[in-house]
Amino acid sequence: MASSTRSAGRVIAIGDIHGCSVALATLVQAIKPTSDDMVIPLGDIIDYGPDSRGVLAMLRSLRVHTQPTILTGNHEEMLFEALAESYPLEYFLGVGGDATLDSYGPGRSLDLIPDEHYELLGRCRDYYETDTHIFVHANDFPDVPMAEQHVGMLCWESLRDMTPGPHESGKTVIVGHTSQKRGAILDLGHLRCIDTYCHGGGWLSALDVMTGEVWQAVREGNTRAVP
Repeated sequence: MASSTRSAGRVIAIGDIHGCSVALATLVQAIKPTSDDMVIPLGDIIDYGPDSRGVLAMLRSLRVHTQPTILTGNHEEMLFEALAESYPLEYFLGVGGDATLDSYGPGRSLDLIPDEHYELLGRCRDYYETDTHIFVHANDFPDVPMAEQHVGMLCWESLRDMTPGPHESGKTVIVGHTSQKRGAILDLGHLRCIDTYCHGGGWLSALDVMTGEVWQAVREGNTRAVP
């Protein structure tokens, strides 16, 4: 599912959160989003980090103050595949899902996740477009309209395996998924990757796509100035 719109306020993308609720809270406090702003987490909001439950609760509360549009990442896909019993729960647990379920309490059961959190995840989008930008979790085919893109490309394909050229629409593409372990945003001009590896010791990055302003926080919440 996707949409195209023009926001009256800022359009702010957030890279892969991966359960790092303290870093997310720090960025939200620094950004101070308003009801005119659109906030776009790029997917992989759960798994690996210590508090996926807190991240989902925070994203739900953002709906009161701003216009959040959350994308589907491969980790959200894996959660729903496990829920549908498309593969064993142990697979999901082995790719960071253990930390997600532990954030809800003992037992590591999918039943621990409340309906309102499943509802939030179920409303995530495969991609999102504005007049000037395309937002996807992972990657895109540059010569294919967004409505015709394969979900495997949008959610799973690493930039290390295929780096696309400029999209045929002329829009700038904003992605996560391919972790930039040095903590710096990858800027190719036509594409920017803002997954800066927060859960693994890097930074959680947020980007105002119109002004280029960047905010970054580590998992424990400390911030740094970004030139």
